[in-house]
Amino acid sequence: MFGFSKNSASRLLSAITLTLGALLVGCASKPQLPVALEQQNLIKPNVRVGVAMVPVPEVNTHFPGAGCLLCIAAAELNHSSLTSHVKTLPTSDVSAIKSQVVALLKKKGATVVVLNEPLKLDSLPDFSGSEANASRKDFRSLAARHQIDKLVVIEVGMLGILREYSAYFPTSDPKAIVSGGAFVVNLNNNVYEWFMPLDVRKAAEGPWDEGPKFPGLTNAYYQSIEEAKDRLTAPLR
Repeated sequence: MFGFSKNSASRLLSAITLTLGALLVGCASKPQLPVALEQQNLIKPNVRVGVAMVPVPEVNTHFPGAGCLLCIAAAELNHSSLTSHVKTLPTSDVSAIKSQVVALLKKKGATVVVLNEPLKLDSLPDFSGSEANASRKDFRSLAARHQIDKLVVIEVGMLGILREYSAYFPTSDPKAIVSGGAFVVNLNNNVYEWFMPLDVRKAAEGPWDEGPKFPGLTNAYYQSIEEAKDRLTAPLR
């Protein structure tokens, strides 16, 4: 009855769900700390390494801190032209990270099995083990299904342009963002042998508010993807 868009309502519901989920997870267990990759544990003649990627999210604008329905509606209204442009940006360079990882592993001599279908983490069962650095999701069923011993997963959880808010008011200029990470799971014990969080943010060089093409933020978007590629692949080089 307030005239809010379905998109605004959906964003609020998502924000509430994510917040509650984070609170529940935080109460149940500590956040996973980074785990350094030791290549000698991954590059072995008798180890078959699967490579998978989580579905790449749609490119969009994000307004963390605009927590109420009216706040979200106001933020979206103020950035409607930017959002329309951002949604046209391609994700092919992000998807290409998977093929880069495959190429690097093969160059190192690993026996690689490519999982062609996007890996939906929510479809995996929870893992009840208490081992140090054990994944909260149970990946072990993938060992027999794909005839692999270890699994490399690339995950991008947020992609696009982010502008921080405090209720109705922006507290920063918009920035390009690529967040997510990569990890290796040993499918024998479901323990991480590599866990690398990723959060790349790039501001526009010069003015950002140059619609309708927003060249400054568009360049920052492509730069953030390139930096994300470099960070994710560096431990495999």
